[in-house]
Amino acid sequence: YDGAMSRIEPLTPDRLSTEQRRLYDALLGGRRAQAASTAGRAGGLTDERGALIGPFNAWLLSPAIGDRIQGLGEAIRFSSSLPSNALEVAILVVARDWRARFEWWAHARLARRAGVAAEVIAAIEAGREPEFSDAGEETAHRFARELLARRRVSDETYGAASERFGESGVVELVTLLGYYTLVSMTLNVFQVPLPPGQTAPFPEEA
Repeated sequence: YDGAMSRIEPLTPDRLSTEQRRLYDALLGGRRAQAASTAGRAGGLTDERGALIGPFNAWLLSPAIGDRIQGLGEAIRFSSSLPSNALEVAILVVARDWRARFEWWAHARLARRAGVAAEVIAAIEAGREPEFSDAGEETAHRFARELLARRRVSDETYGAASERFGESGVVELVTLLGYYTLVSMTLNVFQVPLPPGQTAPFPEEA
């Protein structure tokens, strides 16, 4: 869907119901919006018309559910015990697995800011096995790849993740993978485009 319009119209602030406006304000007033602006993403979470970008515009169509989804995402991003670099590697694995272009665009830059090597990011994008210098990144990558491919993780992989991140960290890692799978589904189903001028990282599949 290169250059295509989303399957749903952007909801500008003047078109929002009371419930939608509450969710809109919560998103723009939350830590996610602050992080987006800090990361140099022009406009933060909105386009030039004030409509939300990424999966958030779709979630406005069901604000009660959307509010709970965004709250979970904020907790995963900002209240997790996982190291930020390992967290971002796991997100990139999901984005690559789903060919979720907007998710990749958003998190490749966040991964760089978290210290993930450019070579690691490029390898994940290309579907190659990266050469890691960070054990946490390698553990997160292995866990994510295995769970997404096999729908299970081996005792060895579980043990490595539990030893590295603790059992609570494994819960957070599983939750992260589920959440960003939901984000990827939303982006792909509604054909959410990249911001203008950005290059799609993956070829579109028939």
